[in-house]
Order: sequence, then C-alpha cells, then structure tokens
Amino acid sequence: MATVPRPSPSTRDRIRPDPVQDDRSMAELVGEVTTDLQTLFRQELALAKAELREEAVKAGKAAGLLSGAGFAGYMTVVLLSLAAVFGLAELIGLGWSALVVAVLWAIAGAVMFFMGRSRMREVSPRPDRTIETLKEDARWAKHPTG
Repeated sequence: MATVPRPSPSTRDRIRPDPVQDDRSMAELVGEVTTDLQTLFRQELALAKAELREEAVKAGKAAGLLSGAGFAGYMTVVLLSLAAVFGLAELIGLGWSALVVAVLWAIAGAVMFFMGRSRMREVSPRPDRTIETLKEDARWAKHPTG
C-alpha cells in the first residue's frame, strides 16, 4: 500500500491559514502601507522642493542679467549725456571719446538684456517631475497590481 506524503507545515499554513495569524498580518500590512505612503509623501515633497530650488536659481541668474542690463542702460544715458555736453562745449575729441564708451555700454546692455530675457523664458514655476510622479502614484493607487 502506497503512503500519501503529508504536507509540510508551510504548505499546510498556505492551504488553511490560521485566523489569528491573518488578523495580525492584516494589521501589519496596513501598518506597512501607511509607512510606505508616508515615505512616498515625504519623497514627493523633497522632490518638489528640489525642483523649486532649481527654478529659483535659474530665475535669480536671469534677474541678475536683467539688472546688469538696467545698469548698462543707466550708464548709457549718463555717458551719452556727458558726450553731448563735451561735444557741444568743445567740439573736439573729448566728447567723441565719451560717445564711443557710451556706445560700448549700449552694446553690452543689449547683449545682457537678450541673454537675460532668453534665460527668463526657460524658468518654469511648475515642478514638472513632481507632477509626473504624483500622476504615476495615482495610477498605481488605482491599479496596484497592474
């Protein structure tokens, strides 16, 4: 007569789980899910902060260039005024030399303005990566197995 192998304890537990163990494991699972959600939320918040910090640095650099353009514009007005004064007063080289310097300041101001404007257009106030990961998290929460 052939003997039928008895299932091992681990196989038996999978076939007929202990109700007390199920309650405990369910509580553990809920605790793990809660912990995971808290960790996920903290990571998303950290990502949002990092993205906003990056964008603030970009905005600061663009603002610095625009400030430089404003200063160059101010210097242009001052030097053009001095050139007009010296040019009309003496009608010789002193005024024309101030005019050349003023033109150079105007060129520098124009270059800084256009560079600052193009960099300002690159600044995005939205944390795009964070938004995308939140959408992924929402999709996962709706369908955690798929």
